[in-house]
Amino acid sequence: MLKLKYLFENYDLAKALLTNWAHDTENLDAMLAKFRISANAVYPFCQDGAVCFLRIAPVSEKQPQNIVGEMAFIDYLLAHDFPALVPLKTKGGTAYVTADTPWGSYYATAFARVRGTQLEDIELTGPIAFEYGKTLGRLHSLSADFHPEVKKWTHAEALDWIEDVLAEHHAPDCARSELASLVAALSALSICGDNYGLVHYDFELDNVFYDAASNTCAVIDFDDGMYHWYALDIAQVFDSLEDALSDAPLEAAKAAFLDGYAVHHSLCGMEALLPLMRRFINLYTYARLIRCVAEHFADEPTWLEGLRTKLNATIGRLEDGFLPQ
Repeated sequence: MLKLKYLFENYDLAKALLTNWAHDTENLDAMLAKFRISANAVYPFCQDGAVCFLRIAPVSEKQPQNIVGEMAFIDYLLAHDFPALVPLKTKGGTAYVTADTPWGSYYATAFARVRGTQLEDIELTGPIAFEYGKTLGRLHSLSADFHPEVKKWTHAEALDWIEDVLAEHHAPDCARSELASLVAALSALSICGDNYGLVHYDFELDNVFYDAASNTCAVIDFDDGMYHWYALDIAQVFDSLEDALSDAPLEAAKAAFLDGYAVHHSLCGMEALLPLMRRFINLYTYARLIRCVAEHFADEPTWLEGLRTKLNATIGRLEDGFLPQ
């Protein structure tokens, strides 16, 4: 998540950055008003009547290699007929822009809307869960053969970033102990083409869209991807399924997902790694959240006070889950 100070809407900023892309001006204000902000600010707009999305984030919140690496990966996937979201080229023919604005320096990208309905909004039947898993399996299979000039960051670089954040924000000893334990555990794992590569990281129900007509899933939001063990994506999927389902339907969905995944990529012991992957996700989330809530402002609006309270509660729960010192 972005720092709290970046969670406020800024229509003037969005309009200024949107001038880099062809767009419809009719009803633009109404479209932009449907924005959402989390790890990025995303503003809907139309291009020749088709719904598209402008994604923006302060330069200080992102790493240049990750922007370049993300766009290269999406282009690679599309070239191999993988159903990823399609980036829109700027008027100058580039995949993204870096712009100095009155509000600071920002990265901006734009994407066309994908077909289908978010998986979180439909009944996750066995065949759909199978297709969901098959899509991730194919993504990982393609990732294994992806060799870009500019790479997104690795799990080791992410761990270094976590260490810096924990130090900067004076995290408690339990978080530092969890980091040391996690670094040791991950260092002991083998790395090979079958189990490690560029993962999506957010392959959850809200980032995958199912199109019933073609019985396919389309994938959005590659922003948080990193080089990691592929089991990380499966851990995220299972967490997402557990939030949506329970008991027999949950177990059936997990089984169907893994069956679909195995169509394109070997599971090669990934299930045994899920608890360790969950620990990485928890600590990375923790670091992002303590960084997010660190700043305080005078006269914070009610919605921001409520969000801060909610995020602090999540931080507390994550701390409680770290291994004993």
